[in-house]
Amino acid sequence: MKFYAADQYQPACERLFNQWRVAIQHQLPEARVEHIGASSIPSAISKGDLDIFVGVPALQHEEAVARLVELGFQEKQDTLRTPELCMLESKQGDDVALQVVANGSEFEDFLTFRDTLRANPQLVHSYNALKRACEGFEQDDYRERKARFVEQVLSSSAGL
Repeated sequence: MKFYAADQYQPACERLFNQWRVAIQHQLPEARVEHIGASSIPSAISKGDLDIFVGVPALQHEEAVARLVELGFQEKQDTLRTPELCMLESKQGDDVALQVVANGSEFEDFLTFRDTLRANPQLVHSYNALKRACEGFEQDDYRERKARFVEQVLSSSAGL
């Protein structure tokens, strides 16, 4: 794993997000499209990828996934897949992932995590420290440690 300082990747991710937001909203006018992940959190280090939350009505989830596939995405393998969550990745080589989420589901935690870190620079510092400690790790090892951190943040924010 290699990570980049915020100023090295966030401006490019913001431009890319704005481009994809327009395309996604054209394809799914009813969708809630939000920038999530480290690239949406000031001062957060990252691998330089872009994550986008696409919230859709629960009854339209599968149709929304199909329409995003038409837009140039494919289902991301080896990720959680439920009737309320589907992770897609761009086939265009631009390192963009979509989290297609049924509105009102537990998977809106992507937004809770983002908002909690945006509101707490100390948590961003801890998140960055975790990532720095994972430099050179295999992807699975990094994901496991990151998942524990995310769970801790979400469980502590639930009591607020």
